[in-house]
Amino acid sequence: MKWHMVWTLLLIILFVGIVVWAYSSKRKSDFDEAARLPLDDDDLMSNQVSGSREKENE
Repeated sequence: MKWHMVWTLLLIILFVGIVVWAYSSKRKSDFDEAARLPLDDDDLMSNQVSGSREKENE
């Protein structure tokens, strides 16, 4: 068996392992939380901007 065949097999196994890990139900809540981060940052930024505008208007 040649080494390139071994490396190919190992990389395929690694790839399948990562896909199974990423799509497992245990990870869903973590990925859902990470997906909300940009939206949460937008809410935070809009609150900071509106708060600074209120201070300027006083």
